[in-house]
Amino acid sequence: MRKTSHEVKVGYINGVEKEEVTENQTSFYDLELHPDIEDGLEAMGFEKPTPIQSEAIPHILKKKDVLGIAQTGTGKTAAFLLPTMDRILDTPDNGKVKALVVVPTRELAMQIDQATEGFGYYTGVSSLAIYGGGTGKEFSREKKALQQGADLVIVTPGRMLSHLNLGYVDLSELEFLILDEADRMLDMGFHQDIMRIASHCKKKRQTLLFSATMPEKMRRLAHDLLNDPVTVQLALSKPSENVKQSAYVVFDYQKDDVLIDILKKKRVESGIIFTSRKKTVNQVVRALRKAGLKCGKISSDLKQEEREEVMLDFRQKKIPLLVATDVVSRGIDIDSIEIVVNYDVPPNEEDYVHRIGRTARASREGEAFTLIVPDDMQRFGRIEKLIEKSVEKLSLPENVGNGPEYNPNRNKRRGFFKSKKSHNHDSGKKKPKGRYGKKR
Repeated sequence: MRKTSHEVKVGYINGVEKEEVTENQTSFYDLELHPDIEDGLEAMGFEKPTPIQSEAIPHILKKKDVLGIAQTGTGKTAAFLLPTMDRILDTPDNGKVKALVVVPTRELAMQIDQATEGFGYYTGVSSLAIYGGGTGKEFSREKKALQQGADLVIVTPGRMLSHLNLGYVDLSELEFLILDEADRMLDMGFHQDIMRIASHCKKKRQTLLFSATMPEKMRRLAHDLLNDPVTVQLALSKPSENVKQSAYVVFDYQKDDVLIDILKKKRVESGIIFTSRKKTVNQVVRALRKAGLKCGKISSDLKQEEREEVMLDFRQKKIPLLVATDVVSRGIDIDSIEIVVNYDVPPNEEDYVHRIGRTARASREGEAFTLIVPDDMQRFGRIEKLIEKSVEKLSLPENVGNGPEYNPNRNKRRGFFKSKKSHNHDSGKKKPKGRYGKKR
């Protein structure tokens, strides 16, 4: 395979070397990975690395600490797995854990474990996913693997600390500490857990941080854990042109009716409804089931085996609709999802891109709808600025009445809002009293 040119901008931010990738036309063979890894890539049909892979892998192979900033779907997993497995193959087997990958969710842990099995099929590199839930038998299996020294272990913070606190885990010879979706872990309150795990690791190790966003708290974590890192950063990609984006401007009490109208008219065979709060998941599930729509849910309230069963049913289309929080926006890779509905506007602008990126995958087309209440207008305005596009605001279904006018520059402290008259017809449906439904 031929190597063609690509452009990399190099600079320094706060004293840290930074490479911003603008193109990628390198082949995997040019990265000079171990032949057994190349065989695995060829068997899986991988020919060209993504930008984050082509730029991060050489630095990792040179034993540099790396801070990689790139959104979900850009190939971050392979960017750290491939060079880590390459280095493991050159490391003597000492019966200890060689690489520890820390992730925020069970779903992501399982996904990375599956990727490790695929990429490492011809290498003999052993891996194990360790996450919360499960039985005592599974905990014993994890304990045995940690004691015997699996090559690469993928863990969620809480479960790993449970093992560490019992005193039998030896990470003193750990060569690689990798944090994936580090920004999400910080959002979930795992900063102290991460630092406690790191304190058990070998000090002279290689540390890799991968994240979709770079808030200030991520910079602090990078400063605490990384040693003279190279930063490889990709600009946030815009949503795929294959995703048709639309929005409804609604009062809060209209959300369920609009959601049900969307799903029934579209006759969705595979769709995800995202909420920003865990407690809202159950509320939405109740509304959908009352309307005769079959759905499943993913929340931390479910046992692990229940979550795995729901995801399997969703993948196999036994369940057409999945209601979930942002955990699923980065931990699911299903090509056939037709529609994404943001029941709540996501708290971070980047999360909007992650959510709607669950549809229109593998060159398919998809649709994304967002329900915008008055308190979310400013936030959605920032999302439109980020994606450099004004999302079409659709007229509400006649049976739900009129909604508010869309005003992303409005002040939240201002009182009530005028209803949007447009060409919606007032159905005469009595509006409940409340903050936004009260008649003036």
